[in-house]
Amino acid sequence: MANTELIATEVVRVPTGIANCYLIGSPERWILIDSGTHGHANNIIEAAAEHFGEETRPEAIVLTHGHFDHAGSARELAKKWDIEIYAHRLEIPFVDGSSKYPPQDPTVGGFMSQMIRFFPNKKMDLSPFVRELKLGSLPWIEGWDVIETPGHTAGHLSFFRADDRTLIAGDAFTTVNQGSMIDMLSQRQQVCGPPPYYTCDWQSAERSVKRLAELNPKVLAPGHGIPMRGAQAATQLRALANNFPIPEHGRYVQEPARSNESGITFLPAPVHDPVKTTALVTLGVAGILVAGICLRSRRETPDREFIEKAA
Repeated sequence: MANTELIATEVVRVPTGIANCYLIGSPERWILIDSGTHGHANNIIEAAAEHFGEETRPEAIVLTHGHFDHAGSARELAKKWDIEIYAHRLEIPFVDGSSKYPPQDPTVGGFMSQMIRFFPNKKMDLSPFVRELKLGSLPWIEGWDVIETPGHTAGHLSFFRADDRTLIAGDAFTTVNQGSMIDMLSQRQQVCGPPPYYTCDWQSAERSVKRLAELNPKVLAPGHGIPMRGAQAATQLRALANNFPIPEHGRYVQEPARSNESGITFLPAPVHDPVKTTALVTLGVAGILVAGICLRSRRETPDREFIEKAA
């Protein structure tokens, strides 16, 4: 049985190690939002078969953004299912092989920021499957709105269903403190800002969180962390919007990276990295972290009362 969790009506979370993807819809018509890191295609196929039937395939793969932990298995799945991959127009140069994303920024501090040093900033090439996703309503599943939430990346998207106030947020925010090794291992639920090491426009990221908080969502389905629901989730998201934690230091803190439909147009200069000499120690601890998260992911059991409480 696939390790999945029903978090709202016709919304299934599929954990993929360090990130989440989501199955949205019914056996008659459904889509996949995000695809985890490379190597999770079979896990996602198994989850889809369990919920929608053995011969099922989605209408499309839709990306909140194209970072490796959200689009890593998209190409393999698109090829197997013979479908297309949709992203915001400003994400397309970063997922069709035209451009790398702005370099990661470990100088913002925190545990995962140290870990990210060891992930190369490679080009993501999902061509020839990539298509532009238009703003407005999702074309395949009724009731879902496509919302621009730039900041973490230039073309980051979130998805909101007003009927039950379910929000799929990608990396606009998280529900785990990625700065803490203990919180990452335990997956303690807490609404936090976007992953700081890849956020390239902090002012836009803050505006995006404020926009999402104004929707007053009841179910928070992030790219990182266990989904949250109810009054506590909404209260914490509003608190984040009212006191958004922009780092004191970092490459993109004073000036953002800029890009257009062709890719990067401006990068701030790198800043001094005072802890680079501790990187090897961090790598060892990071390996323990990843192993712990993956073990927890396999052991997680779905919250069978979640859907009733979220309704």
